[in-house]
Amino acid sequence: MRVDGGDAAAGKRLVAHYQCGACHAIPGIPGATGDAGPALDTMGRLSYIAGGIPNNPAQMIAFLRDPPALKPGTSMPALGLTEQEARHMAAYLYTLR
Repeated sequence: MRVDGGDAAAGKRLVAHYQCGACHAIPGIPGATGDAGPALDTMGRLSYIAGGIPNNPAQMIAFLRDPPALKPGTSMPALGLTEQEARHMAAYLYTLR
């Protein structure tokens, strides 16, 4: 899926920088072997984010910016991402198929 204004390479760097791999297994990110959250190896082809949010760029960006706002009770915290950081990260996550 295409994310307007998103750069997958920048997103990959941001996923590593924000240590998403502490909770998620993410291919291509050194040390990203977490198991507190789901593995993200097929995120780009899933129909839903977090089990019930339609997987489209706008929803992905919103979820990355503030997970509890879209899925109350989630253990995934809001990390204070900017809109642009979330856009880049979404672009990277959609490469995982």
